Amino acid sequence: MADYSVKLLAKKPVTHNVNAYTVEKPAGFSYTPGQATDFSIQKDPWTAEKRPFTFTSLPTADTLEFTIKSYTDHDGVTNALTKVQPGDHFEISDAWGAIEYKGEGVFLAGGAGITPFLAIFRDLYSKGEVGANQLFFSNRTTADIILKEELEQILGDRFFNLISDENAEGYYHGRIDKDFLQAHITHFDQPFYVCGPDAFTESILKALEELGAKAETLVFEK
Repeated sequence: MADYSVKLLAKKPVTHNVNAYTVEKPAGFSYTPGQATDFSIQKDPWTAEKRPFTFTSLPTADTLEFTIKSYTDHDGVTNALTKVQPGDHFEISDAWGAIEYKGEGVFLAGGAGITPFLAIFRDLYSKGEVGANQLFFSNRTTADIILKEELEQILGDRFFNLISDENAEGYYHGRIDKDFLQAHITHFDQPFYVCGPDAFTESILKALEELGAKAETLVFEK
């Protein structure tokens, strides 16, 4: 896989711990919505610290965008990203990943796992093809919901938020589990898109299979 040096053009806050990073797009660079890249900050001591991050821009855009949650409780790559400034450089690889759109279905996201779905929904919205897709988005608090207003605009009443650590009016309280899926999904022979922390993804996939979803309908990062 080729590597590309790209300059940071802009950084803007999305939530209290999430930023959107707009970077140069290399000539001829392409990706499918949902795909990711191996990403590193071109500053010592981070140059060899590659992490997978998902593109959240439209493939047709002149620039690339990443929407990244920073974990500031330890000195890792995402914390270092809070300190970068326009003009700094990143290194990215060719696009890779198993998450891509395979037709109308149910999207199940935990926290920063929303990022591959942002690219998919933005792409569908730009084409007028959002259709009957549904999104169930699980977060700890309402302040953690990434791009809530944009997702509401795209999905309307097919966007559902679950909050685990607050009893917030107008939101489902709890987590996405087998009981929740059984209560809110009418059939399990449609595509299911799953992304979140490893434990989230594993538990959701297990529940879906127990509820009758077939392996070939499950879209997740393998």
